[in-house]
Amino acid sequence: MEQDEGSLISHLEALRETLLKCIIALCIVLPLGIYLAPKFLDVLILVITRNSSIAFNYFSPMEVFLLQLKTAFVLDFVICFPYTVKKIWDFILPALYDHEKSFIKKTAFFSCLLFILGVMFCIFIIMPMVINFGISFSSGNINPVFGISNVINLTLWMALAFGLMFQAPLITIALIKSGVISYESVSDKRPYVVVLILILAAIFTPPDVVSQLMVGIPTYLLFEAGLLVARKYKTETLTDSDSQE
Repeated sequence: MEQDEGSLISHLEALRETLLKCIIALCIVLPLGIYLAPKFLDVLILVITRNSSIAFNYFSPMEVFLLQLKTAFVLDFVICFPYTVKKIWDFILPALYDHEKSFIKKTAFFSCLLFILGVMFCIFIIMPMVINFGISFSSGNINPVFGISNVINLTLWMALAFGLMFQAPLITIALIKSGVISYESVSDKRPYVVVLILILAAIFTPPDVVSQLMVGIPTYLLFEAGLLVARKYKTETLTDSDSQE
C-alpha cells in the first residue's frame, strides 16, 4: 500500500515537473511570438488575398494590437509544440511496451503530418475561395468591407477545424487495425458517418453552410481514403494468415 502511494506521488511529481517545463518554455518563447506576429499576419493576409485586390479594415484603436497578441499566443504554442510533445513522450515512455511505443510513434508522426496538411490546405486553398466567395456578392449598391479581426479569426478557426478533421483517415485505420470496429461495420454505416462528419463540421466551423461543406466534403474523402488503406491492410492480413496455414 505504501509502495503504491509512493509510486503515485512520484508519478504526480514527474507530471508536475513535465507540465512546469512546458509552461516555462511557453513563457520563454512568447516574446519571439510577439515579434513574429505582425510579420506572420502580413504573410497570412497576402496568401489568403492573393487572388483578389481587397484590403482589410479595423474599427477600433486596439483591434490590431489584440489580434497580434492572439496570433503571438498561437505562434508560441506552435513553436513550442515539438518540445511539449517530447516532454509528454518522455513522461509516458517508461510505462509502455515496445510494440506500443512503435505504434504510438507512427500514430503521432502521421497525426502531426495530417494536422499540418489540413492547416496548409485551409490557408492556401480554402480561405482564398472563402474571400472570393464573399466578394462575389458585391454589386453597384453593395461594397465588401472586411474587418481584419473577423477574417483572421475565421482563418484560425477554419485552420484548426481542418487540422482536426484531417485526422479522420488515421482514426479510421487505427480503430479497424486495433479491432475496436470491423471494416464491414464501418463500410456499411457510411450514411451515419456522413451525418457525424457534418455535425462535427458544424461544431468546428462558423455557423454557415458554406464553411461546413468546405470542411465536411474533404473530411469525408479522407475518411474514404482511410477506409481504403484499412481494406488493403485487412486483405494483406488475410493473405498472410492463409499462407501460414
